[in-house]
Amino acid sequence: MSFTPRPYRRTVVPPTGTRHALQRLTAGYTPALARQVRAAGGFGPWLDRQLADGYDDRWYANTSTWWPSVNASYATIAQRNEDRTEEFWRADANYECWTLLRRFGSHRQVRETMADFWEHHLHVPANGEVGPFRASYGKTVRGHALGRFRDLLKATTTHPAMSVYLTNANSTKSAPNENLGRELLELHTVGRGNYTEDDVKASARILTGYRVGLWQDWSVSYDPSKHWTGPVQVMDFHHANAAPDGRPVVAAYLDHLARHPATARRIALKLARRFVSDTPSDALVRRLATVYLANDTAIRPVLRSLVASSEFKASAGRKVRTPAEDVVATWRALGTRFTARPGSSDDESGANAILWQVSSIGLRPLAWQRPDGRPDTAEAWSSTSRFLASLDVHYTMSGGWWPSLGTGHRRPASWLPQRSLRFDHLVDHLARSIHGRGSTALLLEVACQATGLQPATVITADHALVKWDFPRLLTVFLDCPTHLTR
Repeated sequence: MSFTPRPYRRTVVPPTGTRHALQRLTAGYTPALARQVRAAGGFGPWLDRQLADGYDDRWYANTSTWWPSVNASYATIAQRNEDRTEEFWRADANYECWTLLRRFGSHRQVRETMADFWEHHLHVPANGEVGPFRASYGKTVRGHALGRFRDLLKATTTHPAMSVYLTNANSTKSAPNENLGRELLELHTVGRGNYTEDDVKASARILTGYRVGLWQDWSVSYDPSKHWTGPVQVMDFHHANAAPDGRPVVAAYLDHLARHPATARRIALKLARRFVSDTPSDALVRRLATVYLANDTAIRPVLRSLVASSEFKASAGRKVRTPAEDVVATWRALGTRFTARPGSSDDESGANAILWQVSSIGLRPLAWQRPDGRPDTAEAWSSTSRFLASLDVHYTMSGGWWPSLGTGHRRPASWLPQRSLRFDHLVDHLARSIHGRGSTALLLEVACQATGLQPATVITADHALVKWDFPRLLTVFLDCPTHLTR
């Protein structure tokens, strides 16, 4: 018996410009995110509220308790490593899992996006080398992610994680270590071509005095007897540096670097590359740098200026998602839920397995080993092997096959917007739900090829597509450029 399905009522989607902005500023489009924007009164008011931290932070607080090391003290993490209850590499992996979950479920999406940006600009790998300090460092970055760069720079440069990673923890006046002094100039602030080797030496001398009890008690302190004293000059920064306690000199030095025009250009370029295109125009970079300096290194005005630019509005589809962004966006698009906290080493549980999904595609969130941070260009994430690995993750997620523990996957029938509808209408509904925009002729053609169905085929919960082949249909939406780009 054949029958005509009820008329199809299209799901409301945001305007094209709003959808594009959400793809860049969040971890991925969802219907719930679209409803949040509508409830705020549109994208502008929503962005204002995001930048003002106007949305609750319960997801951040609640998920932080899922792994013992995330909120533990330095001493506790060190002891757990010593006891082999939770070694440093596992504590770091747990922190990486938490960063992925934060991006997945937080209502403060812009803060999480900016925390991810800064964790790679001021990069400290999560590889066990920094001992018990990595989660604390990440929290510090997130706390300053929407504030002033000068405050963020001070907090990260003097943090024990950075001190251990770039060997400032054992730098003394008799043997200054140049690693942090160099990377502070080359990577974190002014960039190459703006300083000399003498500047690097002076930079290292300024930073002496910070101490960490490496592989002993991991105690953190400042020792004035280890601080190099005497006049210092780095580029156009001068200081008598006469007091044994050099921390006021460090604060003045970092303030100077943060406010330097070369730093403004470097931060502006990296923000434009992250949010606009791999090759942003000089005009856009200059404009963002001007806003940065005019607002005393405040990041919120720079983001507003960036989003308001014509280049941003015209840049849809030009940025390829990193492996971490791909996996998190896939969880969000499929409506998959985390239903239980994991055991700290339970790798089959969804909250831990998400990290290994990212690793299978190409790179864990904070596994980049060099201090320059993960690359943010399309070329870095567009290899054939990465694409094939993404297809595999998309398919296993679409079928709900892995991870299955501690997760809740949508049942295929739940994707049907009504009891019966034509296949082309179902494709349009899925496109609106997953991509945030209606279907296209090409997308429908691919969906028909993937399933062997015709546009006019009537779909119900009893149809073979829903019973057996729905994962194949879902991958049509996940494997296409619309999902693989942001």
